[in-house]
Amino acid sequence: MRNVLITGGSRGIGRACVERFAAKGDRVFFTYKKNHEKAMELAERNGAIAVQAGDTKLLKGTVEKYGMLDILINNAGIAEQKMFQDITENDWDEMFNTNVRDMFIITKLFYDDFITQKRGRIINISSMWGIVGASCEVHYSASKAAVIGFTKALAKEAGPSGVTVNCIAPGVIDTDMNAVLGAETLKELAYETPIGRLGTPEDVASLAEFLCSDGASFITGQVIGCDGGFI
Repeated sequence: MRNVLITGGSRGIGRACVERFAAKGDRVFFTYKKNHEKAMELAERNGAIAVQAGDTKLLKGTVEKYGMLDILINNAGIAEQKMFQDITENDWDEMFNTNVRDMFIITKLFYDDFITQKRGRIINISSMWGIVGASCEVHYSASKAAVIGFTKALAKEAGPSGVTVNCIAPGVIDTDMNAVLGAETLKELAYETPIGRLGTPEDVASLAEFLCSDGASFITGQVIGCDGGFI
């Protein structure tokens, strides 16, 4: 049984990952920020273990009760649409603190486990906008580009210890986060996607599952798109 930690696991892509890995028989831990009720419902239904984000000592201690971590999926993140001239320093800091700094802290927290075991998988969730950039999302695009740079660099350090580090760059995924765009905009984005539909959280979770399988043991330092051909 593998120990799997998924950050931001109470909804969207994170929730789909929790459900998929739990269904495989893995012991799944996940963090959540605010929605305690939804997190507890998911934990009860899947046998996963929920830990509120922010308390790293509690998170580390909870996982250590069951041994070392085998898989880390850094999924937690935020998005925001704003013209560049309207982005404040606080907007910028909040975006980078959530999408980059928190990823660094969680990875640092468990990195020694992977190196000690000389095995493990780290998956970081970026975005296609981290590759090509998005108008009206400069701070979001920049933070997701940082996730890509983090992934590529860490993969080179972790590789000699048998640890793979990869990045998934989702396209337009049908989640609560994107629902704010409105039905008409989402319809247009689906039309612009060569596959002809929006992605689902399960599409991304399926890719994450593969990257954690034996069949992906020689794949590291990669940014793999899950965008239906959008970019």
